[in-house]
Amino acid sequence: MPEKGTLTFVLGGARSGKSRHAEDLVAAHAAPWTYIATGQAFDTEMEERIALHRARRDERWRTVDAPLDLADILEAMPEGAPVLVDCLTLWISNTMLAGRDMPAECGRLADVLSRPSGRWVAVANEVGLGIVPDNALARRFRDEAGRLNQQVAAVADEVVFMVAGLPMRVK
Repeated sequence: MPEKGTLTFVLGGARSGKSRHAEDLVAAHAAPWTYIATGQAFDTEMEERIALHRARRDERWRTVDAPLDLADILEAMPEGAPVLVDCLTLWISNTMLAGRDMPAECGRLADVLSRPSGRWVAVANEVGLGIVPDNALARRFRDEAGRLNQQVAAVADEVVFMVAGLPMRVK
């Protein structure tokens, strides 16, 4: 009988070391590893960020782009496969901008994340620690991110909060 999968949820602010820590967690398991990327390069700056992330990964990583259909891609992962999802926050942005039903999409994603088929690590930004945004779209984004982070943290086996490159175990 296959071993139960596990989910580690890695949260933190911008440049807190989330992605690098998550990559290390996945790389502690036998390759090959799957990197599910949710980012989309809509401008030069984002193209550069994506290129930096890709440059850190060698041929043992398989990259799958999932700007929207993340739950479907996760459900299709092979049993036992080590998987990194980076990041849920960009997925929220993509999903909102696509006009999708956020409660339904987030609920489905949290459900899939509650049943990992291997060693899964999901990354997200903690966006609720700053000031209240000055416009409705930004406030809605912050609220959607906070709700999804709570849902994922509730189903995760482990939650890690990154501060200045240091992991703090929350759950």
